[in-house]
Amino acid sequence: MSGAFVIRNQLGHYWSKPGDWILGDRSAQVAFWEHHDEAVNMLFELGSKDTALRGDVALCGITNNKPTDLEISAHPTPVPAAQSPDETLESEANELLALAMTIALQGAHRVRILLFLGTNIAVLVLVSLIFNLLGLEGILANNGVDLNLSSLLIFCALFGFSGSFISLLLSKWMAKRSTSVRIITSAESRDEQWLLETVQSLAKEAGIGMPEVGIFPSDASNAFATGWNRNNALVAVSTGLLRRFEQSEARAVLAHEIGHVANGDMITLTLLQGIVNTFVMFFARIIGHTVDRVIFKTQRGYGFGYFIVTILAEIILGILASTIVMWFSRFREYRADEAGAQLAGSTNMIAALQRLKAEQGLAQDLPGEMTAFGIRSAKGSGLTALLRSHPPLDDRILALQRQ
Repeated sequence: MSGAFVIRNQLGHYWSKPGDWILGDRSAQVAFWEHHDEAVNMLFELGSKDTALRGDVALCGITNNKPTDLEISAHPTPVPAAQSPDETLESEANELLALAMTIALQGAHRVRILLFLGTNIAVLVLVSLIFNLLGLEGILANNGVDLNLSSLLIFCALFGFSGSFISLLLSKWMAKRSTSVRIITSAESRDEQWLLETVQSLAKEAGIGMPEVGIFPSDASNAFATGWNRNNALVAVSTGLLRRFEQSEARAVLAHEIGHVANGDMITLTLLQGIVNTFVMFFARIIGHTVDRVIFKTQRGYGFGYFIVTILAEIILGILASTIVMWFSRFREYRADEAGAQLAGSTNMIAALQRLKAEQGLAQDLPGEMTAFGIRSAKGSGLTALLRSHPPLDDRILALQRQ
């Protein structure tokens, strides 16, 4: 190993293997890490225990298993003061409180998913009961439409939810392929190091696991987050955003994306899409079956009319149902903006949105399937406004200013 990473504080002292700050001339005792991510994780762990710490991760050489080329600080290392029993208890209490908050956040996320799943199942059961109470199957049968609605509903639910969850499980892979994301495993520049450290800091503050961090080639200023697991997500930014945005604005954009992950938006959107898919398939087949039996007088099996009418019904109902999904998508953007304002500051979040507004003339080059996961989308009016995944930037800025 020819190079490694060390942790240095604002006084130029280095973190040591025994667990204290020492001068660079004691290189044999200086702790070092082969991978940048490991050193960053340790730095943030130290920062969580000492809020006054201002440190960074530095690259150094390695000779005979010892760091080399270390600067010697003119500041003497502090003599650690012994903690009083009260201070020790307070420190332990703070650590327990932080652990409890993390567990609570994870628990709340699981409860939200279970409640949403329970609601979806309850809706399906309720619809089935209503059909039975109203005798809808009997009414259809009397009109020559022999259809088992309960079985059809279960069939459509299986296919509707399966498609949504398969898409969710493949979302990271598809995002990497469709946007040519380059995942940063080890920083090769100051920008990449800043990006890794910023995402690490925001993820820790939001109470989620460290996401994969990537950069995708695009002159448009954009970013997205995706992934089925809030503790194993993907956050990526465009080269254009990194090049033109101030660091405070870029940090706000990253905070917005971390907000999506922490809020569980990918899971919730998938569950909503699943129930929408279910009812689109369900009602399209009822319409196709009814037309085939009543109008085309098909007695056995299905005629050509059933398939044509079902496909047309799915297209029309799918467009109408998409307005519901896109309404929720716009709603979650406001929530992610709020999360971004909490993590990065309201002023910075507003400045980032204003910068995006100023660049609206640039082409939006995220693939269609990824548009809902980006921070910006193309303008729209009329019916297209109902199918927009993002609210107008003016409305988002105004919402933050009113808080």
